[in-house]
Formats: sequence, C-alpha cells, structure tokens
Amino acid sequence: MRRIAVVGASAAGLSAAETLRREGYDGTITLVGEEPEPPYDRPPLSKQILAAEWERDRLALRTSADLAALDLDLRLGVAATGLELVSHTVELGDGSEVPYDGLIIATGVRPRRLPGEGAHVLRTLDDALTLRERLRPGQRLVVVGAGFLGAEAAAVAWRLGAEVTVLEPAAVPLAHAVGAEVGRMLAQAHVDRGIGLRCGVTVTEVTEDGVRLAGGEEIEAHEVLVAIGSLPNTEWLEGSGLTVGDGLVCDQYCEAAKNVYAAGDVARWYNPLFGTSMRIEHRTNAAEQGMAAARNLLAAEGARKPFAPVPYFWSDQYDMKIQAYGFLRGHDEVAVLEGDLAQRRFVAGYRTGDRVSGALAVGMPPKAIRRWRQAVATGAAWHETVRAGAPSHTRGLPEVT
Repeated sequence: MRRIAVVGASAAGLSAAETLRREGYDGTITLVGEEPEPPYDRPPLSKQILAAEWERDRLALRTSADLAALDLDLRLGVAATGLELVSHTVELGDGSEVPYDGLIIATGVRPRRLPGEGAHVLRTLDDALTLRERLRPGQRLVVVGAGFLGAEAAAVAWRLGAEVTVLEPAAVPLAHAVGAEVGRMLAQAHVDRGIGLRCGVTVTEVTEDGVRLAGGEEIEAHEVLVAIGSLPNTEWLEGSGLTVGDGLVCDQYCEAAKNVYAAGDVARWYNPLFGTSMRIEHRTNAAEQGMAAARNLLAAEGARKPFAPVPYFWSDQYDMKIQAYGFLRGHDEVAVLEGDLAQRRFVAGYRTGDRVSGALAVGMPPKAIRRWRQAVATGAAWHETVRAGAPSHTRGLPEVT
C-alpha cells in the first residue's frame, strides 16, 4: 500500500493523515480539501469567531510547520467529484485524478437550506465571518432552528445586542435528543433573556424582508440564519458502488469497502457498544474516528479493532456549559442524578432499555459527569446504577410556547 488518499481536510481527515504517519506509514498521503483554508477547527465558529473574540488565525488545527512535517500531497480548494473503485481513483473538480491503494473518506456535511435567497448558514469560516459583520446592536436576527448550533448563535447575537427571534418546528427544542424536560430548561434560558422563541412553527421560505411561515405569516428581519441540520456530503459517491444512506454506510471497523474507510460527520457506522448504526456530528468523534479508520486501514488481517466509542459533545450558551456522553437519541427515560434542573445545575441520566445510555450535565464540574461516562462505557444496568439513589427534580418547570 504505497498510496493513500484522504478525502476531506477537516478534523477527521487531518487526524487520519497524522495517525498514518504516527503508525509508521511512509508512502504517499494525498489530503484533499474542498475549502482553500488549511485544516481548521469548526466548533468556535458559532462561539468565539461569531462573537469576535477570536480571529481566523486561532482556528488552525496545526501550524504550517506541523503540516509540512507530515509530508502530504496537499490538494486544497478542490472538491472530490467521483470515485472509481475498480481503478482505485478519486476524481477531482479540477479534472485531475488521485490514484490510491487505500482510501479514507471524511467529506463531512453541509447545511440544509430553505427556499429563497439571502439567508446565512454556519458551517465554514467564511460563513461565520460574513454573519459576524452583520450583527450589530438593534439588528433583528431570525434564527430558524433551535438545535445546539442555532442556540449557540442566538446566544452570541443576543450578547452583541441584536434583537433575536428563534423559530423551531418542534413543540420543545431538542426534545428528540435530550428529552422534553431538559429541552424546556434549555429553551427557558433564551426566553429569560428576552429572546423571542416560537415553537411549533414551520418556516417555508426566506424572503427579502425576513421569513414566511406555513400559513402565510411573515416575520421581518435584517438577517436570517438557517440552522436546521445538515446533509452528509455523499453525492460524489453516486455510482461508485458504495452504500449510502444518511451517510456512507460502514461496518464496525469503519470500512465501507475493501480498503475504503470513512470517518467523521459523513460516516454511518455500526457502534457495537450500543448495538446500533449511528452517525455523529461532533468534533471529538471526528478526531477519534479518523484515528480508528487510519489504524484499521493499515492493520494486518485479523488485527483490526471495532470503533466503539462513548460519543461526547459540548455546547456553550450564555453562562451555561453543557456536556454530554453517550447516545441520547431514542432514550426511554431521563432522570436527574445530581443537582436541580430548575437551577440549571445538574447531571441527567438517560435510559435505553435497561442500560445507562447517556448522561448530560449543565453547569457542573467535569468530574461530576465523568463517572457516568464509565457507566455508559460498561453498559451498566439502569436499575442498579441509577434508581437506587437518584431523585428527580424535573417537576414544576415553566412551559415554553
């Protein structure tokens, strides 16, 4: 295996390339990135960059010297447009081809959009800098979508003095991910600061003056941010023979086909720890999966290891630090394990079947949630681990409408 191509030059792709070198691979590594920027970190885009606390030079994942030391065939500013499994070549948008003996696909995701022109999305550095230039005191900003990305951007815009309205189609923001009680608590933090939160409404299009809702109502805004989720970048794989379904489908080793692996936001792989297929759009997972894919690509027959992580994510909103371990979606029950939900200082546990499947903390020190990560990692029984001594403080919370 003398030629390895890594398609996608963000956290997962860079992690894969670095791991290949650390594992002793001395062949050619071609790293392809659609953006012209060298690999940079994305979580600060909706926080420090949008708030003008950081400038672009702080986002770089590695220095130019670090990248040079990897001895990469670096192809930036060009997208992959096709894949030929038989001839082992990746086709690029500039008409060139990259031959490979091994391939790691880390092409990430792109934002979902709404009909109409002029709305912002928040995925790239240019996206964040463009929106930042428009946020001024008194500016009316409509954020479509009350997920973590939309909530973070709304919090920053509020701090910058903008008049913010958040529109969310679900009855309770983030209920599908963190549960209705925790979702209401997180939503109330916005309402308490004067943000106009409207739930159960559907935005059908972006207009010149704002947005239009189903039913015809128009909401005026100087700027609109659409944060309604993402789509995996798999179109370039059409006709390749690889299986695509809400991401590139892989096995527990992150392998999609012989010597073809995937990592990061684009990868849908079978996680044996939870016994289910998942696709995780979180920074920590991207780096860990990039390492796992690279090691398995190089591993001898029978020496590969399943990628079975406990997913982790964090979010910063106002004065709230939110951290979570595990796979919270599809849970059957939520219980407050420590602290008080109404005080926005707590650790909540999540049950799926009869196992501890996740834990989420708000306003708590890291050690308060780390011990619950171990319970998730070992598949601890819920009734033994939680029910014995976990009071619930989820009652009496105000409803958000």
